[in-house]
Amino acid sequence: MATLSITIIGHNESAHLKDLLPQLRWADEIVYVDCDSADDSRKIAEENGCRVFERPNNPNLNINKSFAMEQSGGDWIFYLDPDERIPEALAREIRQKLEQPGKAVAFRLNRQNHYFGRWLKHGSQYPDSQLRLFARGSARFPLRHVHEKLIVDGPVGKLGQDMLHFPYQSVSQFLQKFDFYTSFEADFLYRQHTPVCFRNHLKYLFTTPATRFIRRYFLKLGFLDGLPGFFAAAFDALNFVVRYLKLWERYQSHE
Repeated sequence: MATLSITIIGHNESAHLKDLLPQLRWADEIVYVDCDSADDSRKIAEENGCRVFERPNNPNLNINKSFAMEQSGGDWIFYLDPDERIPEALAREIRQKLEQPGKAVAFRLNRQNHYFGRWLKHGSQYPDSQLRLFARGSARFPLRHVHEKLIVDGPVGKLGQDMLHFPYQSVSQFLQKFDFYTSFEADFLYRQHTPVCFRNHLKYLFTTPATRFIRRYFLKLGFLDGLPGFFAAAFDALNFVVRYLKLWERYQSHE
């Protein structure tokens, strides 16, 4: 039967790893790449039988995700973030697909997102389609942007069971990640020589945030998810404002 490697990268993710790794022992191999953690993430990974590597904490997370994939030895690879979980039903389905994959060289699945004690069902938060399972050598990241998708060489199938995602346990944790991602986006815009001008003032400060909020909160029914739904839609919109202001700040500091 085909073998499966699960690959994970992490930076100070000990709390998630304590919960996640014991649930993954059905996999043939777990590759964990520690990215300059100051907590006991590496120790937890070693205690749970992972093959552990160390890398610098590169802001483009996909560089280290690609490194983890390169270290894996399975016929198939499933890359997983520390704040994600694979329920038993999904694990069984993955094993079944490995036994009879058919023509597909990769598989998509839906992801459920949990915000502050609530599963989000609206506002473009579900179904949150992810491509995570693929045959060795059939998929790769372009390595240009943190939010890029895997490029797959061949047919893509679909899994029926959902993956679970627990990205934010508190507002403070959310704000830390928000700061990280908006900084990365600002740096990306800066490297692309995106100008700070009247046209982009309108785009990043007004037009794009407003249209995204209206679409997610009203048209996609995000308001049905209560306060967490508003929070998700509002900060999705605010992301564009903050990344643009950080871009302006970078130009100011380089004058």
